[in-house]
Amino acid sequence: MDEKSEPHSGGERIARAIARAGLASRREAEAWIAAGRVAVNGEVIRSPARDVTAGDHIMVDGAPLPAKERTRLFLYYKPRGLMTTHADPRGRPTIFARLPKHLPRLISVGRLDFNTEGLLLLTNDGALARVLELPATGWLRRYRVRAHGSVTQQQLDGLREGISVEGIRYGAIEATLDRVQGSNLWLTFAIREGKNREVRNVLGALGLTVTRLIRVSFGPFQLGELAESEVEEVRTRVLREQLGPKLVALSGADFSQPHVPSPAPPPGRGEERREPKRRDKPISHSWRTPDGEQKKPLRRRFHGGRRDQRAEHNVRSGAVRAEVLTDRKGRRIAVERHGETKPNEAPAPRVDRSDKAARKHGRGGRRVSRDRASGPRPSRPRRK
Repeated sequence: MDEKSEPHSGGERIARAIARAGLASRREAEAWIAAGRVAVNGEVIRSPARDVTAGDHIMVDGAPLPAKERTRLFLYYKPRGLMTTHADPRGRPTIFARLPKHLPRLISVGRLDFNTEGLLLLTNDGALARVLELPATGWLRRYRVRAHGSVTQQQLDGLREGISVEGIRYGAIEATLDRVQGSNLWLTFAIREGKNREVRNVLGALGLTVTRLIRVSFGPFQLGELAESEVEEVRTRVLREQLGPKLVALSGADFSQPHVPSPAPPPGRGEERREPKRRDKPISHSWRTPDGEQKKPLRRRFHGGRRDQRAEHNVRSGAVRAEVLTDRKGRRIAVERHGETKPNEAPAPRVDRSDKAARKHGRGGRRVSRDRASGPRPSRPRRK
């Protein structure tokens, strides 16, 4: 680690205190100090070489330094086409403009290129971000690479000793050829330094053109099933265990502060927050008072089956009529009709199924519909 990463017994550097408050990274805080934007106990300072304690009053741009918050870490799936910065001079879209509004002010651990996607660590502790992105920390960054061209595993094994590209020395690289699809191939690339455009420059020296670059892990943290543009917070217990005592001491991560809950995200378009309905009158049942006392005993009586009552009424009133009908094959069937006959309704005529009526109505005594233009239904030949 460099000398700026070492903890100070008398306090901590002013830039680290600003970074820990989540206002900026430590480098940005040092630039603010040099510009005269920071004051300690009413005195504007110009040098970051100053230690502060909890009893010092720090002002940034005339506003007091926010209270120290518990160290938090987030996993973010960065999509392609976004810059890893808070403000881009060329006006390109940034990841911080796309993050949910209910999150605190976050700082990225390292950067991903404009056309690179995948896992990006975000934290509210600038000192922790600085420690995690240092090459001396030794956290492995693993990528999935799709490239155009051809290469052998023997060429990739030669990267374990490092390589120099255009005067820039890159450290040991672990590369594996996964599969080949025509003129394209997929690689697994693992590095520890994370220099600017390191993967693209190294593969370009081998004659490959990177067409897609996805970071799938950063140290012990994996991309997993995280969806594109999705943010997931790492639990405090898991974060403390993965950092270990050494990195916690070097970064000065503070897990003792109470958790400040983030405000709930605002409702989306077309969604309104509905308050629960308030009842002015207490709910009362038919047999109980609002105070819970029984108003009257609940009585249940069996009134009998309505079907049995109707059958008995029809028999007494003479509404049951016996008739004899003949089916289509000439068989006589005795039936009973229930219900009273309407005064203006004549009884249904009895169908004569004699041979004369059968010849008139058709074979089998069936009536022929008047609207059937083609006459009676033709008979089907019997199967032998």
